[in-house]
Amino acid sequence: MASTYHRLLAFLAAPAAIAALLLLAPEAVASTLVIEGAGDGHGVGMSQDGALGFAQHGYSYEAILAHYYTGTALGSAPANAAVKVLEGNRVVKVPLERYVRGVVSAEMPSSWPLAALEAQAVASRTYALTDHAGGSRFDVYADTRSQVYESPPTPAAETASTNAAVAATAGQIVVYAGQPAITYFFASSGGMTEDNENSFPGSQPEPWLRGVADPYDSGAPFDWKLRMSFASAAARLSGLVKGSFRGIEVLRRGVSPRIVSAEVLGTGGDTQASGPELAGRLGLSSTWAYFSVKSGAAVRREPDVSGQTPAPIPPASPPPAAPVTPTQPQGGAQAPAAPPATLAAGGTSA
Repeated sequence: MASTYHRLLAFLAAPAAIAALLLLAPEAVASTLVIEGAGDGHGVGMSQDGALGFAQHGYSYEAILAHYYTGTALGSAPANAAVKVLEGNRVVKVPLERYVRGVVSAEMPSSWPLAALEAQAVASRTYALTDHAGGSRFDVYADTRSQVYESPPTPAAETASTNAAVAATAGQIVVYAGQPAITYFFASSGGMTEDNENSFPGSQPEPWLRGVADPYDSGAPFDWKLRMSFASAAARLSGLVKGSFRGIEVLRRGVSPRIVSAEVLGTGGDTQASGPELAGRLGLSSTWAYFSVKSGAAVRREPDVSGQTPAPIPPASPPPAAPVTPTQPQGGAQAPAAPPATLAAGGTSA
């Protein structure tokens, strides 16, 4: 009869036993990609949640617009302006003010403070005149590709409070150097907005679309977390992964600090990707994201050569003693300097 020692040696030599031992090895433990982030949306222009916070702290709509659109002023829309809206497969022409009434009620809760609704009205009116999403065929989509528009008889198309905000700002638009300035907006900044060229790859820097601190819309420092297996991440990043997926290395961040560029790491080589492409592929709320890998009980931060970590959000200055008049130049505080493209433009519902 074989001894216990010899029976153990025979078991360890069996292929099944070798496979079982390999599964127990640390490097064979299934890995999970952990993503922590802040904000919701592309991060350029006005944060809707931030506008809510400013309004709750006594800021006027003029001051809110001044903060988010650097160096702008308030001007007037062309008389009798109309907007060509793509609704489904048809283009409808809508008078500008009627169109804005259908946008504000769809983009912000009607219960929000009047100043926030007024800021949305001016931003939406300006956006409608500057988007040109369909070239000569139409101006705007009726959804988040431009901004959400609800037309009667939809019950939520108009409300008393949102109509009041539109009426109070009738004809007002945001201008820069005397010209209408495209007014991007989005749901939540997470604490800071972003320079447009960092969120919209290939776009030229616009002086009124600079990143600014957003103290009333801040995470701590993250306000969302997402976990997915390496297999799921590799599937979502199909075409960017060479060999087996190893993780993600951030190369450059913007001022907020949203991801501008990164590398998808694979056993067969690395592939560069923009922050917006990563966010779209992985289903992230924004490109303000940091990556870690969890293997068993161990968690390690993914490589990040940008050198940037979430910065403290400076406190807000007190609201102005009197409302900013439409003729005064506007401008938000300049974002901190940072090393020097998309998520959907326009806005998403708050």
